[in-house]
Amino acid sequence: MIRPLAILTPLYAIAVSAKNAAYNCGWAKPHQLSWPVVSIGNLSVGGSGKTPLVIRLAQLLAAEDVPVDALSRGYGRSGSAVERVDPDGDASRYGDEPLLIARTAQVPVYVGANRYEAGLLAERNAAGSGIHLLDDGFQHRRLTRALDIVVVHASDFSEGLLPAGRLREPVISLRRASAIVLRAEDSNLEAELRRRGISAPVWIQHRRLAVESAARAVAFCGIARPDEFFAVLRSQNVDLAATLALRDHQAYSAAEIDRLAALLRRHNADCFITTEKDATRMTCEQQARLEAIAPLRVARLEIRLENESAIMRQLTGLFVRKLSK
Repeated sequence: MIRPLAILTPLYAIAVSAKNAAYNCGWAKPHQLSWPVVSIGNLSVGGSGKTPLVIRLAQLLAAEDVPVDALSRGYGRSGSAVERVDPDGDASRYGDEPLLIARTAQVPVYVGANRYEAGLLAERNAAGSGIHLLDDGFQHRRLTRALDIVVVHASDFSEGLLPAGRLREPVISLRRASAIVLRAEDSNLEAELRRRGISAPVWIQHRRLAVESAARAVAFCGIARPDEFFAVLRSQNVDLAATLALRDHQAYSAAEIDRLAALLRRHNADCFITTEKDATRMTCEQQARLEAIAPLRVARLEIRLENESAIMRQLTGLFVRKLSK
């Protein structure tokens, strides 16, 4: 916790409580889209794994022939237009996470600060009905949702509220969640949730980092929890000669490419390794510059949910009920 900012935390807590009370009591009215909205969110600032879960759910729904799209604010994008993401576009226009979803899940993705307008555009462009996946939507209460899925990180139980801590809402806010997602290694936290009076079903996710074997590598990333990325690489017997952690969502410039090239030469490394999200933020020219020096390997985070068939029955049930109305 950042001590100088701790004095502002009570003010932030009051603002969060007032906003939630306004929606809980019906004083503030959310917008309603025609399609069911399934929100995937979290409590803390970055690093919980929302985007891989959006991708997995989109893939599972598409496999069941349920029309699905994703709605996102597009954090860090330079544009302000409400528009569909072009998978061949660049992260500066759409944001790295929407672009990653579009490329990996291969479903329509719409970005806009106003997620309601993004949803309307998605529905106008679609032939029939489907399901919207609302990326990072737990705090976006201006949009009605059928389900609120919240990804919880173990650190959420010890963090404080913004601006001194990382939490956007206190843990007790999980009482309004429809389902809570825990990593397999954190499944024991379900008992702590129950102790706090949080009764939402718990989904367990298994995570795997898929990356080619490497002898001596320079690993780099600009994500919320870079140490976790480096630790997982080491646990998979990747010999890290050096690491470079940038700011979450940081755009790459020539300076960063030069630093990486210098690190590789200084440590006599054999390759570069980064995350999918970072690769999405790099231009083709920047990747080519690194590839001219040494191979660039992209580590792909794969997740699998326990009891996916039961989860799919719950999600596809929303679609079936919508069609029957």
